Amino acid sequence: MSWNKHIKDYTRYLKIERGLSPNTTDAYLKDIEKFKNFIEINYPNVSALNITPQIIADFVIYIAPQYEARTQARIISGIKSFFGFLLYIGRIKEDPTILLESPKIGTKLPTVLNIEEIDAMIEAIDLSKPEGHRNKAIIETLYGCGLRVSELVNLKISQINFDEQYIIVTGKGNKERIIPINKKALNAINIYLTHQRNKMTVKKDDKDILFLSRRGTKLTRFMINAIIKDLTSKAGIHKKVTPHTFRHSFATHLIQGGADLRAVQEMLGHESILTTEIYTHIDKEFLHNTIEKYHPRSGKKEF
Repeated sequence: MSWNKHIKDYTRYLKIERGLSPNTTDAYLKDIEKFKNFIEINYPNVSALNITPQIIADFVIYIAPQYEARTQARIISGIKSFFGFLLYIGRIKEDPTILLESPKIGTKLPTVLNIEEIDAMIEAIDLSKPEGHRNKAIIETLYGCGLRVSELVNLKISQINFDEQYIIVTGKGNKERIIPINKKALNAINIYLTHQRNKMTVKKDDKDILFLSRRGTKLTRFMINAIIKDLTSKAGIHKKVTPHTFRHSFATHLIQGGADLRAVQEMLGHESILTTEIYTHIDKEFLHNTIEKYHPRSGKKEF
């Protein structure tokens, strides 16, 4: 049985049984392709069903100098997932990756915007331009609801309850969750719908999609990134800001304000509370910086 057959079946498993998004699936497949190319060059007579722990170890040695620890860990995770699948469907009897460990990576705190920076980005939006109200609604929704960019571009008008002030979001694994939406975000969306979107010619397949391009089609992740990059520059912010930065800011500001960690986990759509706990570390850093800045004993020289 060829590599292509195994990968095709694995792709179907990721999409249907695990319900992973196209972007996550593509990431897994790219890592498997790296491994497949390594095998074809270095072990041309070895099939996917005859991989040994030593070959896996050789591959890890091969990628080590090419990628940083975090990327290595992601590649190894993809390889383990692939062979776990082959074991699951009975094509192999033993998992050659069973003893494989990912490199240790330190906790990297995500970039967070403060409220003044978010306000500066919103103020940098030119509301006289056709896309102005749309862009303001995008920023308010990203920050107000903590959405992933994939959730934002797929958000439907029918998923917004204006009276009860919540949205229904389809997240990873096609799981739905309810997120409250604040009045500022709802007001921005209403203005966008009234003054821009309702006057557009919308493509048939995107009739219910909230945020549209000038051509009346669903926005792409690239377009959202471009909008945010432009606003970051205009606001004079010297941080690397992405759509996910607003998600980080949403969670961090909630926890700084005293929000329950479980509630934040639910709104972010995290399967594990451990993923959400990173924002408590950011909060501790915030508190530490506050002490350093305002406490009379901090940073003072004693004579």
